[in-house]
Amino acid sequence: MYRAVTRQIEVTVEPNFVPEQSSADRSRYFWAYTVVITNSGDETVQLKTRHWIITDATGRQQEVKGEGVVGEQPTLAPGERFEYTSGVPLTTASGFMTGRYQMVSATGERFEIDVPTFSLDSPDNKRVLN
Repeated sequence: MYRAVTRQIEVTVEPNFVPEQSSADRSRYFWAYTVVITNSGDETVQLKTRHWIITDATGRQQEVKGEGVVGEQPTLAPGERFEYTSGVPLTTASGFMTGRYQMVSATGERFEIDVPTFSLDSPDNKRVLN
């Protein structure tokens, strides 16, 4: 599991390779990732937008920006958490993702929180140790 904390808001990510939606023969590798956002602060916040940078094993990057996550813009009161699962395909057997969420406080202040950089590794990815 990967973890980042910004302004007392914790974001954890757990990626999982999905072999039934992947095919090495067709250069298609698919991962599901579960994100948990926990508000440990003392103010209510709402997630407004997401910004992902997805990098494959060749270094090719794809940016994804948009409103909310999985069609929602969750509001988290102090102590509350929001969990969702999404997915990402790559044409290489490994890669990584990183990102940020734009949040807004109950007073209208906009700020960004970090999503931890997380690794996407498939069983087809051969690691070499020097």
